[in-house]
Amino acid sequence: MATYAIGDVQGCRDALDALLGEIGFSPARDTLWFVGDLVNRGAQSAEVLRFVRSLGDRAVVVHGNHDLHLLAFAAGHAKARADDTFDDVLAAPDRDELLDWLRARPMIHVDGGYAMVHAGLLPAWSIDQARSLAAEVEAALRGPGHRDFFAQLYGSKPDAWRDDLRGADRLRVIVNAMTRMRFCTAAGVMDFRVKGEIEKALPGYLPWFDVPGRSSRGTPIICGHWSALGLRVTPDLLALDTGCVWGGHLTAIRLEDRRVYQATCAPAADRARAR
Repeated sequence: MATYAIGDVQGCRDALDALLGEIGFSPARDTLWFVGDLVNRGAQSAEVLRFVRSLGDRAVVVHGNHDLHLLAFAAGHAKARADDTFDDVLAAPDRDELLDWLRARPMIHVDGGYAMVHAGLLPAWSIDQARSLAAEVEAALRGPGHRDFFAQLYGSKPDAWRDDLRGADRLRVIVNAMTRMRFCTAAGVMDFRVKGEIEKALPGYLPWFDVPGRSSRGTPIICGHWSALGLRVTPDLLALDTGCVWGGHLTAIRLEDRRVYQATCAPAADRARAR
């Protein structure tokens, strides 16, 4: 039995199939952990959702920003973007089943000495605190008022955590940290303007995982979201977004021994032409 953590799939079912062939995945034996962003930008979002859902408890998925964007759009509380490619989900005969399943995914997963989250954790948050805060968002996502949650989801303010935050502001900070953050200050102020290489960070900002004294240090964190960062494997960080949807690779790492597996991906435009 083995557990494989997999980077951002983003609707690239062909690449996922190729990667699972590389690792010799057996649903009877192995478990897959997905870092979020199962959908969007690629052409096969519905196929990816159906396949991962079919795995039952052999697949663990945390929310990414693209997953939440799909859910918010489907709920009528997000504007379409020029590069959105999840119409196949919205037009699917099993649309409601797929969206309900996706909405029920967790924000963070902690097991076996690892924590998995799509983007990152603020410096002040321990793993236990992050789990507790994630549960607040999950309750809003899964509850009868989830449409109200999506109506107030978007925005980059507040840009820092405070224990006294309440309501939509509190949930928005948790979501933004766990699904959008790349850079923050030592005090935990997030920046969402810079999305590229580490060298482009604004003065005073660091990659979230490099902040000195980060409270979650000591538990290896598995994440995706940051394709410009690429594959990064250190004792306390497994960053797995290797730009599949941009023509890079889809990456998996076997957690038992940290062996890395990759499948080469065609750019999304090329895949669309090929189909």
